Amino acid sequence: MLKKDNNKKQTGHNFLRWLIIIILIFAVIVSAIFLDLFLYADKPFHSDNTTQVINILNGNNFHDVLEKLCNADIVESPHRFKLLAIIKGYDKKIKAGEYILSPCMTPTEILVKMTKGRVRLRKLTIPEGYNIEQIAAVVFQAGAGDGDSFLKAAKNASLANKMKINADTFEGYLFPDTYYFPKNTPPEIIISTMVKRFNTIFTDDLKKQAKKLGFSIHQIVTLASIIEKETGVPEERPIISSVFHNRLKKKMRLGSDPTVIYGIEGFNGNITKKNLKTPSPYNTYLIKGLPPGPIANPGLKALEAAIYPAETNFLYFVSKKNKTHKFSTNIRDHNKAVYKYQLRKR
Repeated sequence: MLKKDNNKKQTGHNFLRWLIIIILIFAVIVSAIFLDLFLYADKPFHSDNTTQVINILNGNNFHDVLEKLCNADIVESPHRFKLLAIIKGYDKKIKAGEYILSPCMTPTEILVKMTKGRVRLRKLTIPEGYNIEQIAAVVFQAGAGDGDSFLKAAKNASLANKMKINADTFEGYLFPDTYYFPKNTPPEIIISTMVKRFNTIFTDDLKKQAKKLGFSIHQIVTLASIIEKETGVPEERPIISSVFHNRLKKKMRLGSDPTVIYGIEGFNGNITKKNLKTPSPYNTYLIKGLPPGPIANPGLKALEAAIYPAETNFLYFVSKKNKTHKFSTNIRDHNKAVYKYQLRKR
């Protein structure tokens, strides 16, 4: 009986010893795996710093992402990369978009970049004086969004009113500047960003001065857009502004070619006498006062010029064909300038 008990104890000890050995072996294996994974996580594939654009689409799962990274030679050992992503919880958090990646980046850097959505940004530079159709073309060319969708949104009166723009379109309120957007950004986001920039630029002081002059914000933006399109050199903005202010005070028609051009659909670049006589809400040779809205998107200097015109008696100006103008206080001197700088040169 004693012998049987000893055998049982011996068997129990052997089992416990083997169990401990198995646990230790398992612990060593797991530790080795984690150590290997730890070292892998912070080790670049190789030193090549050549970058590639990896496009992760909406609906791509982690397998799709991993396949793109491997095909581009951005990562090595896909099994370890996948295991690292699962352990860190990154495999379910990768965001769609374009990513600029390189094999000299570590797996952790790659995963963090994609889970935080640090996507490639498209540079969008809007020159002063561009209208919404020209801006739509820039948006498309930069790859920031669809041009037609942008133009449709920019002419959406409901959207304009929602963003507190007192107009039927966003013309005049898409502030000219340099912006950065991901590929295929919704037009509403692009427009909202530009309008916010406009609201930052059009300060309370400018609003107060506009009110002091008896102008609404929309009227100032409209006038600034005309000044922007008429100006060839920056220093002439306040002088050109003074001409329009003087004409408005005297109830004279503004007679601005750029407003006429804006009202012509499919303008071919050559303004004619017929154009000047064709009725349009924007034909300031025929209508009195300002047109119904801006004809372009003015910059800060044009907005300031509209609100702070120079003090002059000028009522006319004509291009000297060198981006500057000849200003006159009466029609006789103006006609002489037209003959000198326009008719005689022809």
